[in-house]
Amino acid sequence: MTELRRRSFLQPAFAGLSTALLAQVPNVATTRKAVRVLAGTDREREKRAVVSSTTYKVVTQETGSDLFVMEQLNHTKDGSPCHLHHPQDELFYTLEGEYIFEVDGERFHLKAGDCVLGPRGIAHACAFIGDTTGKLLTSFTPAEKMEAFFNEREKLGIKPGRYATTSAYAAMMHDFEMELVGPPLALNGSPASGTKH
Repeated sequence: MTELRRRSFLQPAFAGLSTALLAQVPNVATTRKAVRVLAGTDREREKRAVVSSTTYKVVTQETGSDLFVMEQLNHTKDGSPCHLHHPQDELFYTLEGEYIFEVDGERFHLKAGDCVLGPRGIAHACAFIGDTTGKLLTSFTPAEKMEAFFNEREKLGIKPGRYATTSAYAAMMHDFEMELVGPPLALNGSPASGTKH
């Protein structure tokens, strides 16, 4: 009899707790929707110069901070310093041109249609090395502070390239949960020896 009373007391309590917890979880079906972003345009219709020209394709807010995607256009042979992200994985997908990526000390030469993953917590760097225009699609998951980082970098007028070995830039990266761990890749106009294709 005591067991029956305990069960009848606990069932409404658990039901109420479950309802309260579920009320805190957003209804994904009603908060997310398909969004079309046309070629060459920015999701928020902004003109950005994070790299030569940058367009955001998926913004952090519309995915509940699960994903941030941007497309960058490169005209000059240059790239990012060696760095790592603590909370997110970064996927690089080459749309046009040629890039060199170094992930955990291993170099990869990427052409259109190739991609490489920079896992969270692993040092990586990239550089555009092509003789024409380069176009790279970069995805961050979870998005965390990456969109805010690029917005801040643009606001401060920090241009891509050999910009990023200063202590001020390292401190800024730290504020956005990244670490500057080395200089940009050395460029000699061709893939480095040992580069994987």
